[in-house]
Amino acid sequence: MSVLSFLYISVAIVLGTVAQLFLKAGTNATPVGLGLALEPRILAGLACYGVSLIIWILALSKTPVSVAYPMTALGFALNALLAWWLLGEAVTPMRMAGIGVIIVGVFLVARS
Repeated sequence: MSVLSFLYISVAIVLGTVAQLFLKAGTNATPVGLGLALEPRILAGLACYGVSLIIWILALSKTPVSVAYPMTALGFALNALLAWWLLGEAVTPMRMAGIGVIIVGVFLVARS
């Protein structure tokens, strides 16, 4: 995998993770309803998803989907760790073990 491919994939994953965190923060700040449509954090999350999609398309133009797509699992690991750090969500030992398995799996796929 080229450095450019890895960069595109990494940026797409990080933006997807940031989008999830913005959406969660937005739903924590505003009751579910029409007010969510104008909540700045929700809009920021949607914008991150939009940019992530464009970068993901660039990544797929340079990388086989059988390599690129499994790497998106890193978003689960990054999301759990950032939600723990920024939002105070619990990360149990079982969840940490699952994150470890994900990281090992992505490493194996990337090396193939």
